[in-house]
Amino acid sequence: MLSDTLQQGLHALSLEIPSTVQVQLIRYIELLHKWNQAYNLTAIRQPQEMVVKHLLDSLVVLPYMQGERVLDVGTGAGLPGLVIALCMPEWSYVLLDSNVKKTRFVQQVIVELNLSNVTVIHSRVEQYQPVELFDSVISRAYSNLALFYHQTLRLCKPTGQIMAMKGALPTNEIAELTDVPIKIKTIPLSVPLLNAERHLVVLCHD
Repeated sequence: MLSDTLQQGLHALSLEIPSTVQVQLIRYIELLHKWNQAYNLTAIRQPQEMVVKHLLDSLVVLPYMQGERVLDVGTGAGLPGLVIALCMPEWSYVLLDSNVKKTRFVQQVIVELNLSNVTVIHSRVEQYQPVELFDSVISRAYSNLALFYHQTLRLCKPTGQIMAMKGALPTNEIAELTDVPIKIKTIPLSVPLLNAERHLVVLCHD
């Protein structure tokens, strides 16, 4: 069962997530699986695999989040932003994507799960003009770390952090940022039930 896989992963991550939230997380996967058949939102087709590669892969960054305003750039089907928002409901979230099919899906999830702390924006990151800056800007969609940094720096508070979710440690991409006046922290991540490398690269000002 999907809930068993989720609980196994939460235990491995030492995360205490209320049962009501776990139900919502599974409902999200069910909605994603249903919509995916028509709209091709993700290459992952099986719900069981979605729990590992989408839910647990997103939940693994929870301990490193900060602040009360979070921006998920290139959220796609809502990852990791929707998952984080469900687990940390006291914060506010903006989920940004330029793909209208994906933002429509995310909006539907927000309605069905009755989320009052999440806003979805259909826009390219270059054109997005927030009213207020963010404490954490996160993405698992960018292939290039320097591009992510330069496109999102203006959206992040001076005291905030830019967080890139990566597979293998992107040594070459990090090297491209050596002349930039920021502190770069790399955090190896272990996603339960997933035999693959994962890293979080955190960029912040000293």
